[in-house]
Amino acid sequence: MQMGLTVLLLLLFSTFLTPTSSQRHSPLNTAYYRRTCPRFEQIMQETTTNKQITSPTTAAATLRLFFHDCFVDGCDGSVLISSTPFNKAERDADINLSLPGDGFDVVIRAKTALELACPGVVSCSDILAVAARNLVVQTGGPFYTVNLGRKDSFTSKASLVEGNLPRPTMPMDQIIKIFESKGFSIEEMVALSGAHTIGFSHCKEFSSNLYNYNKTSQFDPSYNPRFAQALRNACANQQNDPTISVFNDIMTPNKFDNMYYQNLPKGLGLLSSDRGLFSDLRTKLHVEKYIRDQNLFFKAFASAMQKLSEHAVKFGRSGEIRHRCDAFNN
Repeated sequence: MQMGLTVLLLLLFSTFLTPTSSQRHSPLNTAYYRRTCPRFEQIMQETTTNKQITSPTTAAATLRLFFHDCFVDGCDGSVLISSTPFNKAERDADINLSLPGDGFDVVIRAKTALELACPGVVSCSDILAVAARNLVVQTGGPFYTVNLGRKDSFTSKASLVEGNLPRPTMPMDQIIKIFESKGFSIEEMVALSGAHTIGFSHCKEFSSNLYNYNKTSQFDPSYNPRFAQALRNACANQQNDPTISVFNDIMTPNKFDNMYYQNLPKGLGLLSSDRGLFSDLRTKLHVEKYIRDQNLFFKAFASAMQKLSEHAVKFGRSGEIRHRCDAFNN
């Protein structure tokens, strides 16, 4: 009887001690480059700091680039690939044409420095993941752990993008479904939307809400009227200059904080998807929490970003370490 009890206890303990399938097979960890590229973190910190100082829009650009990479077949650097005459890559999909160059540039700079220090060791997908985290911190946002060991994708196709990324004009139901299809809750979706506390959007992404909106109003009535008029003035020449853009958070555009949420009840959300967060009861309660408590937002954002950074990653033979981030090795 005693022996049977001992065996039972050993079986119970082994259940808790045995790693799950994902733990057993995932190589991602913080020490991945400790021996093969010991200066990895230092080089990444220097590169992101220098780039952000010279181009303050880099943080928002990189964060958006990272999101657009991860939501299309996982965090694998596929968005970094350039198109060829034989393949239209992700970055040339319609929704990705407005991705700012600063995000691509900081990855290229980091890759160049790392190839000199430790050739053929660090993946472009790891570089993008760490760059996004570093730049969030550098603009005042929360630190979160980025586990390392991602491999870069073997494919990048523009045809795979549509339907995997939310558009600002989509109804909230559709946006929620996209996030849920990637394994993210409504609360995590609202937290990740807080990335709009930095950066800007081009007029074409919201101008349909500013002119001839309906028979009774020139602009979407969910806008603050003075804000709407200011946007109309700012975007007046967009037909001749499609590069005209407006800050997502007009109050503290270069600071990572909870002002983005504070703007929403005042009608100061730039995009339809922003204002929708406050008008939909499923998302409004989370917005209100983040308005009241910036630390709560930071904690939720950090957790969601860490989860996002490990979404459908490639490792082992399912990927490669690219020699350059914009082209496959073969």
